[in-house]
Amino acid sequence: MTYLTARWACGRCRMCGWADLGPSARLRVPVVPSAGARAGVRAAAQNGDPMIVLGIDPGTASTGFGVIESAGSCLRAHTAGVIETRAGVALERRLAEIHARVGDLLEEYRPAAVAIEELYFGANARTAFAVGQARGVVLLAAGQRGVPSRSYTPQQVKDAVCGHGRAGKEQVGRMVARLLGLPGPPAPDHAADALAVAICDLNRAPLARAVAGAGGTRTEAVTGARA
Repeated sequence: MTYLTARWACGRCRMCGWADLGPSARLRVPVVPSAGARAGVRAAAQNGDPMIVLGIDPGTASTGFGVIESAGSCLRAHTAGVIETRAGVALERRLAEIHARVGDLLEEYRPAAVAIEELYFGANARTAFAVGQARGVVLLAAGQRGVPSRSYTPQQVKDAVCGHGRAGKEQVGRMVARLLGLPGPPAPDHAADALAVAICDLNRAPLARAVAGAGGTRTEAVTGARA
């Protein structure tokens, strides 16, 4: 287990401070934002009440996580990293580790929702099963605490972060860094992907709340499929 500390600063709202990345986190993060960056500033139409979302990029070997708070016109990254499990360890123990670590994140940050990447059926069957098993224990941890979960396809995440659903991993990483005011893309990729999923959910949340407040019945079409 490793413990890392990072400082992700928002150049406009000055909310950000030191954040413990917690156990099992293996993440290389920049220390300060690039000079003159408009860190985490979103368009006025996307602003809303403060909200924390836990983004998850599931996998049995590596599960990426990212906690982001939306406050006014700023996006603040609280923490991000990867929960890694060792090959050769019994599957039930690996899944139990993921479940426990996600539970720790839910207890510490108290997110309003969990945003998780949907199962990609284009992957091979072995990979799809592994992702599905990891998704299951993440959703279980959220359900045990009464935290709602929302699922997004990779294309929805890319479209929300990059503006189109065919963006590559490098472009996603660059856009995550730009939206969060970081001088460089987060690493490893699983952490960047988890942050992207959280950003996707936060970008959709104001519209979803507006539809729900207006008595709309098709909220899930806006927020993504319910897990």
